[in-house]
Amino acid sequence: MPAHRHRVALIVETSLASGREILRGIARYAREVDRWQLFHAARGLQEAAPDWMQDWEGDGVIARVQSQEMANALRAVRAPVVDVLGLVPDCGFPLVHVDDSLIAAEAARHFRERDFRHFAFFGIAGENWSERRRRGFEKACDGKVAILESKRGAAEASKASLNTLRTWLRELPKPVGILVASDQRGLLLLEACRAEEIAVPEEVAVVGVDNDVPLCEISSPPLTSIRAGHFRVGYESARLLDGMMQGEMNPPPGSVLVPPTGVVVRGSSDTLAIDDPAIAAGVRYLREHLAESTTNDAVARAVGISRTLFQQRFRVAMGQTVRDYLIGLRLQRARLLIETSDLTLADIAQRCGFKHQEYLGDVFRRHFGITPGKLRQSTKEG
Repeated sequence: MPAHRHRVALIVETSLASGREILRGIARYAREVDRWQLFHAARGLQEAAPDWMQDWEGDGVIARVQSQEMANALRAVRAPVVDVLGLVPDCGFPLVHVDDSLIAAEAARHFRERDFRHFAFFGIAGENWSERRRRGFEKACDGKVAILESKRGAAEASKASLNTLRTWLRELPKPVGILVASDQRGLLLLEACRAEEIAVPEEVAVVGVDNDVPLCEISSPPLTSIRAGHFRVGYESARLLDGMMQGEMNPPPGSVLVPPTGVVVRGSSDTLAIDDPAIAAGVRYLREHLAESTTNDAVARAVGISRTLFQQRFRVAMGQTVRDYLIGLRLQRARLLIETSDLTLADIAQRCGFKHQEYLGDVFRRHFGITPGKLRQSTKEG
């Protein structure tokens, strides 16, 4: 190995999307400087420091320091260390981390844009990052947040814990926007909503954190999630470590906090808050019958009021006609399938309630300013 290359150990788990994104950011920086040799072994977050660290003679370490024992082991390494977790207070290592307060504020903004006035938080007791997100959400929502926190581990899936969650969900004022501390908790929450027959997103809208795409897409409905900024955490931690290894940069006196990079909106929050229960039921009916030839009469019968009254109350609640809202739902569904599936455009038109592919193309172009074919081509090229 060329003598000028820095040997950098990465003690970052690969079991979570956040860890994998951190590794991607580190790898980007390493490619750019082209003077690092990376050492890494696949691991889980709760595992102890790897045995090979005891005899390792390298130049620097980037680690998710998850316990005091790991912090002690890393202090024995005669090389600079950067922490990218922040779970162990006063561990003595500089910290680069996502900004939990800004993550919470982003969730609050997302809910307020959808006219929600009731808010709740489902978090993990004893985890400082979850507690920071809870405090940030309370601040962003002016303190009006219903809170449920439970311990991590097997107990969270116990019958007693699930019953507590279901009771909490039943008693929340509706409609309500719920921020969950992480995407993993989001799946648990959505399962409890199904068990209680609570409509998502009409009665309960849910936003997770980390945008763990496989988890978000297998949930039902797909989980909206905040891109927390872990890729940038990896990049900035590598940049900081590089300066420390070269003796050109002192560790910062406080934490380096990275802001989130936006909300990936999926089905769990893709709605407006609807106070009128009949209109909320009507919206749910429309979502569930997108592929069918749906009429105002059919929707009104499904919710138990007259067609005229349903149309009037729908316009008041949603600010548009039933027809315009339904077309918008179909177009959003069509766009999602064009960007994420290999279905033919004819199949997509049928699945989204358009009579034929040409009609889909015409409406799609007028709404989005691009044809379905060109959108699919640009998606593949990207």
